[in-house]
Amino acid sequence: MENICLLGASGSVGESTLKVLRLFPGYFRLHSFSVHGNVEKAKSIIEEFHPEFAVISGSHDSILGSKYNDTKIYYGSEALSEIASLDEVGTVVTAIVGAIGIYPTIAAIEKNKKIAIANKETLVSFGPYINNLLKKKSSILVPVDSEHNALFQLLALQKPENIRSITLTASGGSFRDLPIEKLSTVSVEEALNHPTWKMGPKITIDSAGLVNKGLEVIEAHFLFGIPYEKIEVVIHPESIVHGMIETNDGAYFSYSSDPDMIFPVAHSLFYPETVKTLLRERKPASWKNLQFIQPDMKRYPALSMAYNAGKAGGTAPGIFNAANEEAVSLFLNRIIQFTDIPILIESALEKIKIEYPETLLGYEEAANSARSFIRNKYLKEAV
Repeated sequence: MENICLLGASGSVGESTLKVLRLFPGYFRLHSFSVHGNVEKAKSIIEEFHPEFAVISGSHDSILGSKYNDTKIYYGSEALSEIASLDEVGTVVTAIVGAIGIYPTIAAIEKNKKIAIANKETLVSFGPYINNLLKKKSSILVPVDSEHNALFQLLALQKPENIRSITLTASGGSFRDLPIEKLSTVSVEEALNHPTWKMGPKITIDSAGLVNKGLEVIEAHFLFGIPYEKIEVVIHPESIVHGMIETNDGAYFSYSSDPDMIFPVAHSLFYPETVKTLLRERKPASWKNLQFIQPDMKRYPALSMAYNAGKAGGTAPGIFNAANEEAVSLFLNRIIQFTDIPILIESALEKIKIEYPETLLGYEEAANSARSFIRNKYLKEAV
């Protein structure tokens, strides 16, 4: 029985992970978990799974006391690293949104855990640091994002020298069919109405502008060691094909499934073993037509910015990510327009000096500079 630590249990990936745990009670046990502030969700998880530890990482000090039922309760973000590094834990699922996910990930790497990674910021903002750390440890990262998990499985079937390119698919987000001239007037509610996936608000906004795919391009570079010139993106509205690899002879191999996170989550938990039973059945004939469309960079300007940031290297991807986090927050709070998001990202990349630090602190400082820059820029323009 594998003990699982689930960080970010109340999000969409967290919910999918709990589904998998329910399907395979003889294989996995929820040992510990975290939520940011959803105390009622924490209580229901404790009542169902009876874990050893739970963390409420947000500002809810002692709201459940030191124990709920027989589960010990910890508070604050520092406790995330504590439960991720416990000796009894075999696999850590990092499903926290935001750069805070880096710290428990590092703690888990230091303890040589298997990490089912769904936190983009870890590799986007700190990729060189994380990869250097992984070289010194026996920890393994198994990606949970559907696209990276698909590529992870496909690449295992080929020799590296036989790979000509890899392709990440994208739904195109909430506004893929909206005339470009109308993007400046879209509402938060419209942006959150994703046509395919049910996700949290931040990633749904990222998807609407294909920022999420830019982050995934950078993440794929660090996960698989593939140059940016060999990483491609296509719009695939049906969200059936999640990743493709092209071999040197021009052939393509693809990974397909219904758009349900249960598939990559189950794979990452069982890895290196295979999933033991049928998760969901749907025959290819029901998929009908599958479309693959080149993304329009006028509609999705942040995608090309992500490529440029990735190629620049160093702290540039972290600046891109942090600026986007701040800009998305401003949009969700109805302070800026949707089309201001890429403008703010570009301004941060232009104004903040790119560094190539050797320490974690150097990457953190660059990300903090980007956040401060966006906040200050907005405040000045608002005045």
